[in-house]
Amino acid sequence: MARAAPAAPRAGPMLAAGLAALCHAVPAAGTSLDGCLRSPPPSTAQQDRLLRTAALLREELEHTGASAALVARSGLNLRWFGLRYSHAGVALRAGPESPWSVRQLYYACDESRPRLYDEGLAAFLFATEDPDRGFVSALLLPAEAESALVALARDDRRALTLQDGTYAANAHPYSLRFQNCNQWLVELLALAWAGHAAEPPRPRAAAQDWLREQGYEGSAFALGWPVLTRLTVLSPHLTREDHPAEDLDRGVFRVSMPDSIEALVRARLPEARRIEMCHTRERVVLRRGFDPLPPDCSPGPGDRVVALD
Repeated sequence: MARAAPAAPRAGPMLAAGLAALCHAVPAAGTSLDGCLRSPPPSTAQQDRLLRTAALLREELEHTGASAALVARSGLNLRWFGLRYSHAGVALRAGPESPWSVRQLYYACDESRPRLYDEGLAAFLFATEDPDRGFVSALLLPAEAESALVALARDDRRALTLQDGTYAANAHPYSLRFQNCNQWLVELLALAWAGHAAEPPRPRAAAQDWLREQGYEGSAFALGWPVLTRLTVLSPHLTREDHPAEDLDRGVFRVSMPDSIEALVRARLPEARRIEMCHTRERVVLRRGFDPLPPDCSPGPGDRVVALD
């Protein structure tokens, strides 16, 4: 499971400002608790670097021979909570929009509702808080698990049955009332891998039953002071409802995040492989394996380095 960084009272406003913007179609600006304000677009140079990073990732995925990958990107600064990645989706080699387009749930600010959305890898990377330094990972699955996921992810009708509930960025993993973008993805995995002989009448409930059997808990956001959970009232995209009282009493929110999804995949599928890339103004570093790249994006032995100057 994802680590919870040491907490302090100032983590509360950071949680409200950060989590409120999870999954939104546009990055948050400043410390807005609304999470739907537009940040300045990347400069021409930044766009060029992000496009080149996306092209390298697409090239790497092509070489794997995989049909799908679970991709996650850094977006919001969640380092205080020990998290690198904020948003994840499933990249499909035969994507509906383009090769390796990413199918994901996101919150459409202009429409005030969540939507399933397909976009290319470049657009996926563009939704980052820091265009000058970012991270992206790709999980590659063994053949049987990959095949089941691709079949469900490409089935528009069935994928949409899992888009349900009121959007809340900090939705609890076992809430049927609320849902965030990463929760849609983990429920997609659960439904794909649960092996139902027939389509269940309540897909989200069936997916969550399977997740309980796997011991899935989500990622812990530890605020360190229970009163800070009440800051959810400051944003229409956060909630205390459906979070267990014992967690609220300890000042903890449990939320589906890329880290907890990766932990689930590794526990369920030890044969899974991982690619991680980071980009700066000067270079892209690519690493294969589960040993994470350092925060400063410095390469280690065996890493591939591509200059961007």
